[in-house]
Amino acid sequence: MTLSSPHADSSGTADRRPTMDVLFWDPVHAWRRLLAEFVGTLLLTFVAAGGDTIEAATHQPLGHAAKVVAPALMVMALIYAIGGLSGAHLNPAVTVAFALRGDFPPRRVAPYIAAQIAGAIVAALLLLAIFGNVGHLGATLPHLGSGTALITEIVLTAALLLIILGTAAAGPRLVGHNSALAVGGTIAVLGLIGSPVSGASMNPARSLGPALAGGNMGSYWIYVVGPLCGALIALAVALALYGRPAGHEEAAAAALREPMRGVE
Repeated sequence: MTLSSPHADSSGTADRRPTMDVLFWDPVHAWRRLLAEFVGTLLLTFVAAGGDTIEAATHQPLGHAAKVVAPALMVMALIYAIGGLSGAHLNPAVTVAFALRGDFPPRRVAPYIAAQIAGAIVAALLLLAIFGNVGHLGATLPHLGSGTALITEIVLTAALLLIILGTAAAGPRLVGHNSALAVGGTIAVLGLIGSPVSGASMNPARSLGPALAGGNMGSYWIYVVGPLCGALIALAVALALYGRPAGHEEAAAAALREPMRGVE
C-alpha cells in the first residue's frame, strides 16, 4: 500500500513518496507516526466524549445509539486514513498488546502511549474551552458500581482486542476494509451493550483526557486496569488461536529492503 500510485505522473516523473511500509518501519519517519497517533486519538476522544458534553451543553438529546456509534465510525475512518502510517492504534491497550505479541518494537510503546494521551487531553481541553465543564466532559464513569464496571471493561476490551489482533493483517497495523469494518463494528456493538454499565471506554487514553480536564479522576483506575487486563486475556487467546507472528525485526528488515520511492 502506498501513499499514492508509484506510476509516473503527467510530467513523466516517478512518484517519489515512500511506501506505507517504509513510513511505518523506518525510524526516520517516527515523528509522522506519532503525529498520526496524536491527531487520531484527539479526534476519537473529541467525538467519543463530545456526545455527552454537547448533549449537556445544548440540552438536545442525541440518543444512546448515536453517542456510541459515532466514535465507532470515527475509528473506522481513522483506520482508512492513518492505519498504514501508524497502525491506527489510538489506544494504549492496543499498543501494549501488539508489543507483547512481539510484532511491535518495545521501544515505540512509550512514545505511542504519550502521543495518545496527549491527543486525548487536548481533545478534552478543546471540549472544555468550547462548551465549559458540562456533562462531566464525556468522562467514562461506572453506573452500577466499580466492581461491575471493572469486569465489564475487562470483558469488552478482551472482545475488542481479540478482533483487532485477529484482523491486523499488516503486522501491528490496522489497515484496509477488513480491519476498518470489523473493528468499527465491534466498537459500536460493545458500546451499545456496555455503555450503560461502564461507559464502554476500552481505552485508557480516551478516559484520561476528560477525567483529567473535568476533575473526575476518582474512578479512572477502572479504565486503566480493565482495558489492560482485557488486552492480556485477548493476547493469550489470540496466541492460542493463531500462534506468534514473525518478529518486528524481520518485518522491518523486509520493508526497508524494498526500493524506496521517496525522499524526506
